[in-house]
Amino acid sequence: MVSNQQTSDVLRPPAGDAAALLDTLKHFIEHTEHHRLAAPKHIITPHERDAAYGICDEITRLHSKSFYFATGLLPETKRRAIRALYAFCRTSDDIVDQAAEGTAPQALAHWVSLVHNRTSPADNPVLIAWNDTVLSYDISQELVDELLAGIAMDLTVTRYDSFDDLWLYCYRVASVVGLISMQIIGYVDEAVDYAVKLGVALQLTNILRDIGEDANRGRVYIPQQDLQRYGLSDDDIFQRRRTPQFKAMLRFQSARAHALYEAAWPGVGMLNPDSSLAIAAAATIYRGILDSIHSADYDVFTKRAYVPLLRKVGLLASAYARLKRDFQ
Repeated sequence: MVSNQQTSDVLRPPAGDAAALLDTLKHFIEHTEHHRLAAPKHIITPHERDAAYGICDEITRLHSKSFYFATGLLPETKRRAIRALYAFCRTSDDIVDQAAEGTAPQALAHWVSLVHNRTSPADNPVLIAWNDTVLSYDISQELVDELLAGIAMDLTVTRYDSFDDLWLYCYRVASVVGLISMQIIGYVDEAVDYAVKLGVALQLTNILRDIGEDANRGRVYIPQQDLQRYGLSDDDIFQRRRTPQFKAMLRFQSARAHALYEAAWPGVGMLNPDSSLAIAAAATIYRGILDSIHSADYDVFTKRAYVPLLRKVGLLASAYARLKRDFQ
């Protein structure tokens, strides 16, 4: 069981835990690599910076149509910063998922060193845009380390015993993204706990949608206690058995995610008014993935659940109406 700090019903990892986890990666960096990272940094031109943000925009469009759709509602400067954040998260995650066998620790260690040194190689547009965003919005390094620690967890953790254990992972790879986003869009302090819950809801939605893909990587994110409660095991997932017990377990997980979306909703009204619709739309549209999973009769092995464009437009209208009703 992970030892977490708790604020009401919101769990957080112990202070300093993320930094300690990242510190374990340092031995993967060669001495020559430390020397190279200490070399004079490339001076980024305005043209390079603008081009880098454009590439982050394209990465967002290609990899998350729902997020791209929702963030289109943000003011331009915030929109490009949020999409730089998405590209940074996507690139960080892909370093572990797409590395050649046996090289992921070294690849992530190199990436963490670049991030910590605020190094912006001329051939890395994601870091160019990300470092500019960090500087422009004074992004918390502690939060960035939590995010990177969550990605590092995928190097060694392939199972979670309880939902509390999974919560730590969700906090790091999703809730922290929300907390960083709030530093860009603006918020009041009371919104923080709600953002944590929304992040867990979003990541749990990801986990349910990607059960089949994660199984291909040898990972099972569904808590072992929940599998056992429904008479299931890892083997049911690896063998892609869509049994009544499996469907019942997914209904339970979906209900858990829906409850978290509802619990997180009041926080949307605590965000900067010029950005609240974008976040409401993102949450509502992403929540729609759960309905798509249900409509596919919980086939998460051969189908990837998504929200079609027309449905996105309808959910945007729904989010707008609820936002006006509840907060305006």
